[in-house]
Amino acid sequence: MKILNLYAGIGGNRKLWGDEHEITAVENDTETARVYTDCFPNDIMVVGDAHEYLINHYKEYDFIWSSPPCPTHSRLNATKNGRGDVKMEYPDMKLYQEIIFLDNWFKGKWVIENVIPYYTPLIAAKKVDRHLWWGNFNITYKEINRPFKMDTATVKDYEDFLGYDLSGYKLENKIKTLRNCVIPETGLHILNCALDKIESENVKQGTLF
Repeated sequence: MKILNLYAGIGGNRKLWGDEHEITAVENDTETARVYTDCFPNDIMVVGDAHEYLINHYKEYDFIWSSPPCPTHSRLNATKNGRGDVKMEYPDMKLYQEIIFLDNWFKGKWVIENVIPYYTPLIAAKKVDRHLWWGNFNITYKEINRPFKMDTATVKDYEDFLGYDLSGYKLENKIKTLRNCVIPETGLHILNCALDKIESENVKQGTLF
């Protein structure tokens, strides 16, 4: 299967996918892309604009995963904005542009992941773990346990949990990079949902919309 992994980061979502698929990853930060490439050398890495790449290449893939930037939708940033700590910003509407585009024009399976926003989502989604998911296949619920509290976890905590060692990389903000990762177990679960390979006894069934 040909997979497009947009806004790939260091590849938390992709970590348990194995090497049976042909995967193209798109990431705009060079150093972040270097981490991804070192971890997944068989994948094709495109350093560039994921939003632009999607509209130009979507027909080439069987499954598309997209994780557009989330800070302008986040409840955490909205709380900070309310205290005057952060400059107010319009929500980045690339999220909804991609949902509408894929839902209407893409013939394969697709999923878009983002944070639970500070507003009521403009398009209904399914909640799994601490994220919202939009897609054109049934996504079942799965509980993910973390061995630490996110607001007090260290880089080492996240590295151990996610299976990364970022000590040799010059990332601008390692803790943010790690926090932005989709948990590998969640990434595998979503892919299995797309492939209809879910063990029913391990999940609570649900519908996307």
